[in-house]
Parts: sequence; C-alpha cells; structure tokens
Amino acid sequence: MSKFDTPIVILNFKTYIESSGANGLNLAKALEIVADETGINMVAGPQTVDIYKIKEETRIPIVAQHIDNVNPGGHTGSNLLECLKESGVDGSLINHSEKRMTLADIDENIKKLNNNDLTSIVCTNNVNTSEAVANFKPDFIAVEPPELIGSGISVSQAEPEVVEGTVKRVKSVNKNIKVLCGAGISTGDDMKAALDLGAEGVLLASGIILSKDPKQALLDLVSKI
Repeated sequence: MSKFDTPIVILNFKTYIESSGANGLNLAKALEIVADETGINMVAGPQTVDIYKIKEETRIPIVAQHIDNVNPGGHTGSNLLECLKESGVDGSLINHSEKRMTLADIDENIKKLNNNDLTSIVCTNNVNTSEAVANFKPDFIAVEPPELIGSGISVSQAEPEVVEGTVKRVKSVNKNIKVLCGAGISTGDDMKAALDLGAEGVLLASGIILSKDPKQALLDLVSKI
C-alpha cells in the first residue's frame, strides 16, 4: 500500500494541547494502529516541533501543516521545506484556511514539493478556487468551506454541492488530482457521504482530536467504507 493511496484519512493536529508533545505522539500511534487494523491510510499532520519524534516512533505518513515559500537564509520563524524534509515529512498542507497564501505562493510550494518527491495537499474554500488551484497540479485538493471548520457540521452533508462541484471541476482540469472533503467531518456517516459524493478521502481535526477516545473515533470514522 502506497503512503497516499485512497481512501485516505489526513488528521491535522493543529495546535491543540490534546495533539501536542506526548499527546501528539500518542495520537499518531493511534493512527498507526487503526491503519494496521483497517488497511486504510492514516496520515498525521503534527506541529513542526513534533515531526521528528513522531517520525522516529511510528511508520505512518507525516505531512507538515504549512511550509513557507522561502529559500535557506534569513527568514526567522519560517517553515523551511529543506528542514521539514530532513525531519521526515512526506508532504505538506498548503493554504489551510488558518494559514492562507497567495496563488503565487501556492504555485511555488507545489513545485517545491514536487521537485523534492513530496506530496502536496492544497486546501481550498469553494468550487471556483478548487478549479483554479487544479491548474497548478497538486496531488490533492481538500475543499473546506471555512464557516464549517470546527463546527461539527460536515460539508459532505451540509453543502454536498460544494463537494460534488469540486470533484467535477477539478477532474475536468486534471483527472489525476485527488479530492478530499474537509470541514466538520467526524463520523462514519460523514466519511461515507463524502466518498459517495466523489471525494477520495477526508481532512479533519477537532472531531477526532477532541473526542474522548481518538482511536475509537477513527475506527468509527472508517466503519462504513
């Protein structure tokens, strides 16, 4: 099984205490166990400071939450691709709604990741933006209406036309780009609905991270595939 075969679950750890430091490592290990038990790819998106430790102690794919479009040098506080690669990332999120970027920077970051044999996952907020980004040839596009992020209301059920429209328009530009569904995803019904609408996986966060039992929540998430 390739690291990014679909269906796929990408968990963005964000900056919750529940997914940071030792808690982040435990969460990554839960992802690994569920991947082994179900055969479904589980990908971790930890904070930058936790990447190296998680890479050392698990076998799951890891993506950075963000990279900056900078070259080595005087860029204090930036996430440099070369350092993230050395820490062991397999790819990166780009343009998350909490870390928006210009189209020019999105394009450059996709190119940098591709040139380093790393996977690009671009977050978008609507159908038109998804279609525009598809011209940059990322590996994945994750559509997430920002008003639904962290709401507990899944885009696959609240705004199914956004998922269907994104799949149709992205595939019309480049059929090789995989579309993910984000925003509010937390249950098996949410994930099944996303896949039924044409998505090939999900990008999620708080629905799993803040649950009482993240491992069980992950098992429930993929129970209806």
